[in-house]
Order: sequence, then C-alpha cells, then structure tokens
Amino acid sequence: MHLNLKPRNRLPKRTKKTRPARLGATISFLLFMIGLPLISVAGMELLERGSFTNTIQWIVSNQAFYFLNVGLSFCLLALVFSFVGSLAISGSITTLLLGLVALISYMKVKMIGEPFFPWDILLNKESMDIASLVTGKAALLRISVVAAAVIVVLLLRWVLPRVTLPVISRIGLGLFSLYALYAFGVKTPLAGKILDHAGVNEIVWNQQENYANNGLALAFTLNVKNSIVPKPETYSDQSIAAVAASLEQPTGSVQQASKASISADSLNGKKPNVIFVMSEAFWDPTLLPNVKFSEDPLPTIHRLQKESTSGYLLSPQFGGGTSNVEFEVLTGNSMSLLPGGSIPYQQYVSKPVPSLASYFADQGYKSMGIHSYEGWFWNRNTVYKDLGFQSFKSSEHFENPETKGYFISDAEVARSIIDEVDKTPDPMFIYTVTMQNHGPYDDPRYGENQFKAEGNLTPAAKSILETYTQGAHDADQSLQMLIDHYKDSSEPTMIVFYGDHLPMLGLDYQVYKEAGFIQSSNPSEWSLEEVKKMHSIPLVMWSNFDQPKQDIPLLSDSFLGARVLDMLQMTKPANFALNAQLAAQVPGLLSNLVVDADQSLHTKVPDSTKSLLEDYRNVQYDLLFGKQYLASYIDHEYLSKSVQASYNAEFNDPDSALRAEGGSSTPSEAKPVSAQ
Repeated sequence: MHLNLKPRNRLPKRTKKTRPARLGATISFLLFMIGLPLISVAGMELLERGSFTNTIQWIVSNQAFYFLNVGLSFCLLALVFSFVGSLAISGSITTLLLGLVALISYMKVKMIGEPFFPWDILLNKESMDIASLVTGKAALLRISVVAAAVIVVLLLRWVLPRVTLPVISRIGLGLFSLYALYAFGVKTPLAGKILDHAGVNEIVWNQQENYANNGLALAFTLNVKNSIVPKPETYSDQSIAAVAASLEQPTGSVQQASKASISADSLNGKKPNVIFVMSEAFWDPTLLPNVKFSEDPLPTIHRLQKESTSGYLLSPQFGGGTSNVEFEVLTGNSMSLLPGGSIPYQQYVSKPVPSLASYFADQGYKSMGIHSYEGWFWNRNTVYKDLGFQSFKSSEHFENPETKGYFISDAEVARSIIDEVDKTPDPMFIYTVTMQNHGPYDDPRYGENQFKAEGNLTPAAKSILETYTQGAHDADQSLQMLIDHYKDSSEPTMIVFYGDHLPMLGLDYQVYKEAGFIQSSNPSEWSLEEVKKMHSIPLVMWSNFDQPKQDIPLLSDSFLGARVLDMLQMTKPANFALNAQLAAQVPGLLSNLVVDADQSLHTKVPDSTKSLLEDYRNVQYDLLFGKQYLASYIDHEYLSKSVQASYNAEFNDPDSALRAEGGSSTPSEAKPVSAQ
C-alpha cells in the first residue's frame, strides 16, 4: 500500500504547481498579444504625427479607427508568432516592421508630402531616396526610439514565461491572421461592412489626410488593393488581334500613315510647335453661382472661349493627384480602369510606355517636359524617360527663377517655354506642368489680392477664394504672355491650356458648399450633375495658324490627345485611334460617372458601348501590364519604342542632376516677385 500511495501523493502536488503556472503563462500570452498592438499603434502614430497631444487627440476622437489599426497590428503579430513560436522574438520582429513603416512614412512626408504606400516597396531608389533625411536630428531620434523599442521587446524573452502552442493551433492562428490581413487589403465584402460600420472613409484623392484620419496601419493596408491590377477576363492574343484588325486602315497600316502630318504646305513646310500647358489647380471661380468678383479674373480664358476652340475636360482627380491627369493625357489611358487611389507614375510606369511624347518624337519633334517643381516629385525624372521624352526641365534647371507665393511663378514658366522653343531648331512638343497656384490657399500668400469676392461667404472662405483667384488670374495672364509672343511669330504654334483638377478650397469643400456650387460636403451624397461639375476643368486652345473653332462640351483627359492629333490632321497611332472611337460614344469616362454623346449622365457605360470599352480596357492592360500583343500586329515601331538614349543630356550638370534626384545640394536662389 505504501508503494501505491507514493505516486498518488505526488500527482496532486504537481497539479497544484502546474495549473497556476499554465494560468500565468496564458494570461501573459493574452496580455502580450493584446498589449503590444495597443502600444505599437500609439507609437506608430506618435512617430508619424510627432506630437503626444496630436496622437492622444486622434486616439480619443477616433476610437473605432484606433482599434481597427490595433486589430491589424494584432494580426501581423499573430502571423509572425505562428511562424516563430516565441512571443518576444515575434514581438520584436513585429515592432521592427511597424516601426520601419512609420519611419519611412515620416521621412517620405518630409520629402514630398506623401505617406508610405504599399507600392513604394517596389519603387526605384530615385523616388525612395531618404538618405538625406536619416542624418537629421528628428529622424535620428525616431530611429533610436524604434531601435530601443525592438530591443526592449526582445529582452522580454527572459521575463515572459515560455508559451508553447500546439502546431495545429499555430497553423490556425496564422491562417486566420493571414486571411484577416488579406480581407482588409483587398476589401472583401465582410471587411467592407466592418469598415462602413466603423465609419471609415478612404480619402484617395488626398492620401496624407487619408493616413491622418484613418491611421497609418489601416490606411496602408487599405491601399494594398490599389497595387493589384487583375487581367481582364477577355484579354488574349486573339482579342488584341481583333482590335488591331478593326483599326487597320484600307489604304495601309496606321504605322505607315502616321508619318503624315498637318498640311505642311499651308504652314510653309513647317511643322507646328505643340505646347500643352497643364496649369496647377486651374479652374474658373466665376462659375460659383452665389459669388461675384470686383473684376473679371480670367479675361484671356473668357475671350478664347468665345473666339477659339474651347470646352471642358473631365478630370479623374479633385484637389490633388496631378500626375494621374498627366498620365491620362500623355498615354491616352484611363484611370477609371485602374484601382481607385492608384498612382500609375509610382506603380505602373516602370518600362517604356507609348505616349504623345514618343509619338511626336517619331514625327521629328523634340519632346520636352517642363515642370516648375522638383523633378523627383511623383517620380517624374524616371517616368518622363519611360514616356519617351527627350528632356525634362524641372525647377532644378531654372536659372534664378522668379517666384510668386511659395513657388516658381507661372510667368517664369511661360518665359521658359518661349526660351526653349526659340533655341531649338526642331519643332517642339512641350508638356508643361505649372506649380504657382498649388494649394493650400488659407494663407494670403500673394499679399493684397486684386480680386474681391462678394457673396454669402464666411471670412475664412472669402480669404481662401480670393487668394486662389489671384493665382488663377496669374495663370490666365501667363497664357496671354504666350499668345502675345507667338501671334506674330513665324513659327506655327498651337497652345493647349487646361487645369489638372479643381482646387481644394477649404476643408469639407467649404467654399463650394457656401457658394452653393454643391449641396453637400459629403461626396457620396452628390448628384451625377454635381460629380460632373466637381471634375470639369476649363479647356482652351489657341494657334497662330488657321484652325476651325470647335466646341467641346465635355471630354475626358484620356481622350484629349486624340482630339489634338485630329485638329493637327495627324494620323493617330493605334491606341489613340481607339480612344477617338470610344470618345465618340462616351466622351466622359470616370469610375463613378459616364457621359454619353448626348451629354446624358450615367453611373455605368451604356450597353451599346460595353464591347468597345472592353477593347479599350484590353489594349490598356496590354500596353501597361500585358504581353504587348498589339505591337506585333500594328504600329510596331511606335508601340515598342525604347527610351531615348540621350534623355536629359542637355541637363547633365552634376550639381543640378543631384538636386533633380532629391539630393541635398542647395538650389540657386529664386527671385521673389513681391515680399510676402
């Protein structure tokens, strides 16, 4: 009996010791898995926002958003733990990953005013060169904090009790976490319901505000879906061959015919200069129904609307995203067929893409981009090369430029255009992007504004509108400067002038709402007519040679190139020829608005146009992501053209090249127009 009782006496003792130990380990496990994400999200937001007060205020004011960020961080921690099996090691890895995201986002905002996107991971080093900021005091402090946090979490390995989950439990935890991250990344229906219930609003047109409102982890995850462009179901070699056959002309291929240009005899054998001026945030403030101005701020635009070809462009953007408008105009591709919130210049243009720049280069033109801001912004230095430009003159290459407000003046840009054309023997295709009137407008940066607004506006809205209007007037006058120069010039010249998007006049569309332009500050409540108005940009064209006046009620930016080639009597290459066919049926095409040939508004493309739209979608996919089937059937030279070997050779000064890449070399002093 004594031998049999000994094990019985030991068994209860072992059980009493083991149960508290297991309970303690379980509690430690739960506290760690919940507590670390809570602290990590707060830490990420602190690194990004740079202020304890702002961080606490965001957490208190947006508790649902905060806990969604915590949930995503928990899923990442759980996923890493399912592979590693150690709390401390998985926690340190998760802390490192989240800390890196916050650090890179902070540095990127400091450089170009944009947060860290999922697709930035795949960008070339030129657009993610943050080395110049790593040595800054604020950056070094943040790096030290992240490093210390990682070390502290790792040291918990010698404090936390050892927790061992069965393999099957770890697999289940990992699969659940992976699916949760995937669901929010691609926004599955279930994830969409959760986001809607929490009141999450993706501000895709202003990603900095998107991250500030929704939190870094959540905004970053929601942007994952914008990196994925699925192949159209009907895309194939056969479908592209059918499109090519439909575009083939009876008298010969598009490739052969494209060498013919505008009536050279009527222009004394000269090819006309073609100058596109995309004026930053240019719009007509006199369209506000309940506002009057002391004098006409846009006399040139209003005169040309009566005398010359004019109308409105339908922009895919509002208040920002300039590069997406460039992308549509230059390539003829449509943002409506790409994921919402995506930025092709950063995500998709990583190889030669046929564009107006490469087309005009084939016609014997010098294709040049001019932008009065730094060349690395929106990755233009690399993108313009891939689009077939011969050179790109960014602000680093302006010599002692005149500034007005915060940026190089529009008048200086006009002078730069004139100078480049005058010193170039070949005809020029110039794509110009201005910067002077870039928002925000809440600071009266032009001093005393010439144009006074009258209407039922709050003082803040009135100040914003008057500041913006002064800048719009300067853009109008820069256009007049170009006209005055070329009206007596012996060089035939065509100018295409328009804005990229409507300006953001205050938060929550303040000026538009107060002026009665829209009825609600919530875009989801806008009527189709209001959506149209909030994306319609004035377009005017002028030339110093005879061209018939055309009225353009509304035309998507992606169809502008085809229209200009028609006006110049230049045979369109394959992709622009397809654009013209689609524009004849649906001249306006956004993701949430379709305008048909009768100017009727729809939420979807009419059934009669779906087949042609599918052809357009397939060709766009083929050129950007596919196997370039179209080039094997038609326009091979144009569609498969490589970059120009001499790209930017004229701007090969090492110091200016460093600045163009976002380096730390000090730019030349600008000449201010007036004291601010």
